[in-house]
Amino acid sequence: MFHEFYQNLPLMINPIALRVGFFSLTWYSLMYLVAFLAIYFLLRWRIKNDAKYFSEIGNIAENLENFFIYSIIGIVIGARLGYVFFYDPHFFLANPWSIVSPFDATGNFVGIYGLSYHGGLVGVILAGIFFTRKYKISFWRLADFVIPAVSAGYFFGRVGNFLNRELYGRITDSPLGMYFLDENNLVMLRHPSQLYEAFFEGIVLFIFFWVFRNDKRLAGKFLPLYVLGYGLIRFFIEFYRQPDSQIGLVFNVLTLGQIFCLIMVVASLIFLWYNLSKEYNQKNKP
Repeated sequence: MFHEFYQNLPLMINPIALRVGFFSLTWYSLMYLVAFLAIYFLLRWRIKNDAKYFSEIGNIAENLENFFIYSIIGIVIGARLGYVFFYDPHFFLANPWSIVSPFDATGNFVGIYGLSYHGGLVGVILAGIFFTRKYKISFWRLADFVIPAVSAGYFFGRVGNFLNRELYGRITDSPLGMYFLDENNLVMLRHPSQLYEAFFEGIVLFIFFWVFRNDKRLAGKFLPLYVLGYGLIRFFIEFYRQPDSQIGLVFNVLTLGQIFCLIMVVASLIFLWYNLSKEYNQKNKP
């Protein structure tokens, strides 16, 4: 009985939390709000309890709300443009108004769909660089402060994907499978890959970084370690996630997301190698 309920859970969920006239509010949007609030309150908690570990925490605390404004703008613009340019460029080239307009060509409200995690990551990093230069804060110290809370917010984002019945997994006969209605209106048993990501990219990474959040050995390394951890986890979970229909598998092997994850892993390893080599040479100067 429970297993039947579990398997059919996605079909019982209404993605719309509130509808007023042509306007509708999805659970996904609400989960994004919860994600930002979770990160904000965790950072406020750090300001109160971890101040002794950060020489610049006072300056960060004074400008935390401004940082969130910069971050949200960077994430939204980066995630949207990342999706437009990498995941569906042909559609948006033919329908450029759809990049920013929530209405289709006939004037029907369809909302704005399509966000790219990797685009959002680039966007928030650029926003962080701009923010730290303006407020004269060390970018790497800010990253060390923020990263331990980020995965908690990501957990709610992936739960939002599940409630929105999107980004579901590949067809399976696994007992972990759930029934999803796909884009062809077919109900198939699939991996709930959104929940896999919520657990591993959200909870597991959050626990790791939160436990080591004040470890001085990791100073200046939290961002590349997060990029490395996320890239590795996402790469393997993508084998259970349904590829984007307009792209499919690149070279019939990997998804576009996996290719981006490989780039993340390589870039973070190069940065960590350079950073550690520099520290070693400084400690062993004659």
